[in-house]
Amino acid sequence: MGESPLKSLNAYSSFVAELFDRATIARSNVIVWSDSPYTGIAEGEVYFVDGLRLRMREELDFDAGLITSYGYEVYRGEEKLFWYDDFPHPNDAAPASSFPHHKHVPPDIKRHRIPAPEMSFARPNLAVLISEVESLIATP
Repeated sequence: MGESPLKSLNAYSSFVAELFDRATIARSNVIVWSDSPYTGIAEGEVYFVDGLRLRMREELDFDAGLITSYGYEVYRGEEKLFWYDDFPHPNDAAPASSFPHHKHVPPDIKRHRIPAPEMSFARPNLAVLISEVESLIATP
């Protein structure tokens, strides 16, 4: 296994470009940038062939090899289907098993949170998200 893509701006930029080079993705405006050798930001939107869209933002610590903060939202047209974030909700027992990682889902998308054990600060989350969105393609 190679070095983690979270260890440098170049490594993470290459990881993202390779991950987004697939038939299910129509286009992307995601950029990975930095104003320091130790930290970075990955942000933008990924547009899938079936009208699905992933909006994302990650704050990265290349020195530690970590995602320090994230937010991922998935839309069909203008309808927000679900989102993941790492904002702590210590008084909500539902997502406690994967604290602080959780997913917001309908019916009350703002307050209905479930555990998100597949999310991590220590490894890239984008491959999991891409797979999840791809599973929704052509699903009404």
